[in-house]
Amino acid sequence: MQTHISRSERCLTTFAYSENLKSMQKFPISLVIITLNEEKNIERCIRSVPFATEVVVLDSGSQDKTIDIARRLGARVFVEPWRGYAKQKTRATAIATQDWILSLDADEALSPEAQEEIVALLAQPLTYDAYTLPRLCYYLERWMYHGGMYPDYQTRLYNRTNASWLDTPVHEHLVAEKTLKLKKPIFHWSFNSVAQHIETINRYSSLRAEDFKTKGKSFCAGKMMIKTASKFFEIYFIKRGFRDGIPGLIAAVVSSFSTFLRWAKLYEYDAMNQDKRPRT
Repeated sequence: MQTHISRSERCLTTFAYSENLKSMQKFPISLVIITLNEEKNIERCIRSVPFATEVVVLDSGSQDKTIDIARRLGARVFVEPWRGYAKQKTRATAIATQDWILSLDADEALSPEAQEEIVALLAQPLTYDAYTLPRLCYYLERWMYHGGMYPDYQTRLYNRTNASWLDTPVHEHLVAEKTLKLKKPIFHWSFNSVAQHIETINRYSSLRAEDFKTKGKSFCAGKMMIKTASKFFEIYFIKRGFRDGIPGLIAAVVSSFSTFLRWAKLYEYDAMNQDKRPRT
């Protein structure tokens, strides 16, 4: 199993997408993408789905070249205020002209093998409400096959009349009654750097802490310590993150730190809302 892909191989993959965009047969399906400042990713994402009848990009105010690139590639671009992940994807789905939707994040792309698998699927009557694909993450110059990062199944191909996005505080997901797992992966370039990874978990841990508050959870120092340590043990040892080398170690530490942060922020909230009068 390949665990590393060189920069030159990444360029070759992008070139293959470019060729396919012009030549592949079109099917009645809409590629839907939500964006914000994704100029480094949007072209790769769009070019990875050359068989879509249309591309819909719902942007929430990009200040870079995202919109220009998307329009140059033939996408229908809409700019609207940010509503939250699930609401934004629901809105993008509604804008599309086709009932069958392929929803990708801008930092994702179909692998060439997934292209072929989906095209073969679309060439026959679709008997399920939605289809789930494995997702393979590229992190610190390495494809991550362990530590719980693969197969990381994502339901992304769906009939909008029989599926809907469930609004959760952090990771939105699609709900459909009748689903089928496909075999070939979506590629995911999740973080450009460790710094970006830290920024993301800082934002997500705040959302998780708010969810804890909404559900009435209170801070517990024991849980904070145990869950932080157990998260690292789970990712690095049980799910064999160590097999992904140093990137696997870094991913395990950052993930456990994310667990620590959500509990620390819950403590911060509880502390700020206590009676602040000095004890006498």
